[in-house]
Amino acid sequence: MKNVEMVASPSEPHYVGDGFRVHNFIPSYYGLDMQRMSPFIMMDYNSKFHFGATDRPRGVGVHPHRGFETVTIAYQGKVEHHDSAGGGGIIGQGDVQWMTAASGVLHKEFHESEWAKKGGIFQMVQLWVNLPAKDKMSAPKYQAIENKQMTQVSVGSNGSLVEVIAGEYEGQKGPASTFTPLHMMNAKLKKEEIANFNFPANYNTCLLVIEGDIQVNKTEHAPENHFVLMARDGEDFSIEANEDAIVLVLSGEPINEPIAAHGPFVMNTRQELMEAFNDFQNGKFGYLAD
Repeated sequence: MKNVEMVASPSEPHYVGDGFRVHNFIPSYYGLDMQRMSPFIMMDYNSKFHFGATDRPRGVGVHPHRGFETVTIAYQGKVEHHDSAGGGGIIGQGDVQWMTAASGVLHKEFHESEWAKKGGIFQMVQLWVNLPAKDKMSAPKYQAIENKQMTQVSVGSNGSLVEVIAGEYEGQKGPASTFTPLHMMNAKLKKEEIANFNFPANYNTCLLVIEGDIQVNKTEHAPENHFVLMARDGEDFSIEANEDAIVLVLSGEPINEPIAAHGPFVMNTRQELMEAFNDFQNGKFGYLAD
């Protein structure tokens, strides 16, 4: 059995730009550095927060990325985003934006304008997924994954399900393509339902309780907004819903390579970081209006 190594409460939130109120779980003061959680090298969690109505959408202006992928999972609210490689669009409740920055893009993201005019509850997760050295300078690409495209695997007989974004559950695969083996899914469980999971022992595995309250392996309690780190000591574990719950489940094969990270760039060496800054400053990431 894969046991629980740690259950962590949310950190104090900070604001990114003027519209994203986030808790950092990876990396964080819990000691979850990029290597421990590879290939998931950052997790920003925007827990439920009510934004008031405005005619000026809040968000983050033009900024660069190189060497990894950004994955935004929308639970509530809407985000509009664009990048210099031509990707972009609107992601709404239940959707996923999967942007492969790779060799370099400029990116911006704001609350969707019509949603901003009304305001409301906003809740999202943004992950940074590392790329292996051989793929860091590949061409940027973009995957827009609507909720209806996700594979839904029934659990029990009460309407519970596992929604597969990437990887697979019970032999059924999700729509996202990945550079290294990883699993990303939402367990949407009704009260008292149990979902069982099996991932290789060496994979880095974690859970984020988006809604509700759960027991892991019938022993460890994790309430809403808490992060659960699984030990690398087995393959099987279970999630039981103490009340209706939504749990983000992540598991991936570590990329066992050096990590050199600074700001929006994640490379393998300091020299590659310097090249990234130089390329950005010399306009090699393309153009995107702010």
